[in-house]
Amino acid sequence: MTSEKNVIHLTEAAAFRVKEMQKHNDEEGSFLRVAVHGGGCSGLSYGMNFDQNQSEDDYIDEQFGLKILVSREDAPILTGTKIDYKQSLMGGGFTIDNPNAIASCGCGTSFKTAKVEGTPEVCE
Repeated sequence: MTSEKNVIHLTEAAAFRVKEMQKHNDEEGSFLRVAVHGGGCSGLSYGMNFDQNQSEDDYIDEQFGLKILVSREDAPILTGTKIDYKQSLMGGGFTIDNPNAIASCGCGTSFKTAKVEGTPEVCE
């Protein structure tokens, strides 16, 4: 386990919402894992889930009392990424702003970087 500050920048609103979700799902005390997976219209997709385990290859950071894990492999793709939570009359959702993304899909969760294109899927 390596401590790496600021791979992910989590806003206070996003941290509050994640903590609410942890409580609702009996996941209090778990880590928030932020990851990148192949797929999506642009080739890469973001993933966020709760994780009880950390590996020696994970960077760990703590923001607003929430422990965040990012794998060493995903860190270069995610460095500088800001995760926020926005609430509106139509509902709410997480927004992800990744300065490394050079192209993204309208869904807001699929992207590619200059160095990593991933595996694009056919969008219908």
